[in-house]
Amino acid sequence: MDTGDALLLARAQFGLNIAFHILFPTINIALAWYLVGFRTLYARTRDPQWLATYRRWVKIFALTFAMGVVSGITMSFQFGTNWPGYMQKVGNIAGPLLGYEVLTAFFLEATFLGVLLFGMERVSSRVHIVSAVMVAAGTTLSAFWILALNSWMQTPTGHVIDAGEIIAGDWLEVIFNPSFPLRLTHMLLASGLTASFFVAGLSAWRLLKAPQEAGAMRALRAGTLVAAVLAPLQVFVGDLHGLNTLEHQPAKIAAMEAIWKTDKAVPLVLFAIPNETAGRNDFAIEIPKLASFILKHDFEAELQGLDAFAPDVPPVAPVFFAFRLMVGVGVLMLALAWIGAWRLRKRAPPRWLLWAFAGMTFSGWIATLAGWIVTEIGRQPWLVTGILRTADAAGHVREAAMGASLTGYVLVYSVMLLAYMVVVTHLASDEVKA
Repeated sequence: MDTGDALLLARAQFGLNIAFHILFPTINIALAWYLVGFRTLYARTRDPQWLATYRRWVKIFALTFAMGVVSGITMSFQFGTNWPGYMQKVGNIAGPLLGYEVLTAFFLEATFLGVLLFGMERVSSRVHIVSAVMVAAGTTLSAFWILALNSWMQTPTGHVIDAGEIIAGDWLEVIFNPSFPLRLTHMLLASGLTASFFVAGLSAWRLLKAPQEAGAMRALRAGTLVAAVLAPLQVFVGDLHGLNTLEHQPAKIAAMEAIWKTDKAVPLVLFAIPNETAGRNDFAIEIPKLASFILKHDFEAELQGLDAFAPDVPPVAPVFFAFRLMVGVGVLMLALAWIGAWRLRKRAPPRWLLWAFAGMTFSGWIATLAGWIVTEIGRQPWLVTGILRTADAAGHVREAAMGASLTGYVLVYSVMLLAYMVVVTHLASDEVKA
């Protein structure tokens, strides 16, 4: 294998690690707030069905939290083994941001998690609810710091070069870089939708076995209504995020839309097979001028193509297809959430609707992973845009060792993911006593 093979293996291994890890925080960021709601409703109503609902979902939250912690540990090791050049180059910025995440968010979660899980019968109701709020705030704060770092890598600002080293000149500019507010909002909404369909889907699965269970019906309605509110907000924020990306990362937009040459009145490509060798789209289905209108609100507007950024262009095919997958799943989520909210107003749901929600239980994962592919592959060949290339950050681990460890990760993570899905389905299906 040559150097390119080693780099590809390193990218694949880290991509697998972070893709597996992101599945669990994506659920728990919003699921923690669901726990706050369920616990508060029980405290206000003393309805045993709300208590049973809370007890069911706190178990699922605990398992998901543990999976997120375990899978996150392996990534920290890879910074030193696979990507030593990353910390050598930008460690003065990345290190403190990761440290802030641990010192504030993770410590906040860890401090109150024990009270949340085991303290319901040992502390007052008010203290227990406060503990739930603190855990939920910790998960959200964790997303804040991680997205601050990721956004800075996408659109770096606020840094200066001092004696050849990159350091923070203004931490507020580093944290609140141009893409951070929209990227954070987009991710929090994605978590809300992922958790909502997770709650609704597993509740629907329970109702297929126990149609009269009031707690599962309440959870289904809660997940559906929250999703019905968040889905259109995500469409709006996603559009703003796309315009922000056009301004600060136009090469990524060109790859997302498979725009090969700078031109005016650019069509929107609904489907195609990007031909990177020839620089064209094969078997394209297009709507004339619509890309120019969507991105610049002018049917005749000029859009930069990949030719404007050569040779520093991202791989087109994975970004192009992942973006369409993300949008397609998002449209399905929007449609099902609105249909479900309408059908669940006062009537019991038909079995076809329960099966539809059950089938969409993990749909948020698909959309999140597709969005992550767009975000991360779309900035290539840069690891930190304009500062550090991905190839320059890679270590010198042997290809054979990299291939062996990658195979091990694939096997272990496949088993863990399957086990997790089986266990949460079992937890959701079991009867829970108040």
